Amino acid sequence: MVVYSLYILNKAAGLIYQRDFNEGLKRLSSNDYLVLSGTFHAVYAIASQISPVPSSSGIEVLETETFRLQCFQTLTGTKFLLISEPRQQNTDAILRRIYELYADYVIKNPFYQIEMPVRCDLFDRHLATFIRGIP
Repeated sequence: MVVYSLYILNKAAGLIYQRDFNEGLKRLSSNDYLVLSGTFHAVYAIASQISPVPSSSGIEVLETETFRLQCFQTLTGTKFLLISEPRQQNTDAILRRIYELYADYVIKNPFYQIEMPVRCDLFDRHLATFIRGIP
């Protein structure tokens, strides 16, 4: 199975981290990534408001024939978006593990400022190792 990309959005819809894991993906411009994150944040907010289920959290999964987008929102409003093959199993568990790595190597980093772009080599290395090990 294949994990294509990971996006991390802060609570204000700012893209604070983006990484592609598949070499065959078309590269977007920086502006396109920002538009993509802002659009998802807006659709997520609208979906949570118009949902017939009370206290809906918004979009969690979006599936197409070519990819699956799984969203995990933390209690602080940070969103983790994982784009993978549609057949990828346990994407919710993968996102939780990515969140653990984020907490360990980004949030606990004394030089990291909350809501700012993520620039942590340890996070990058551990994330790459984890993604390569996914069956």
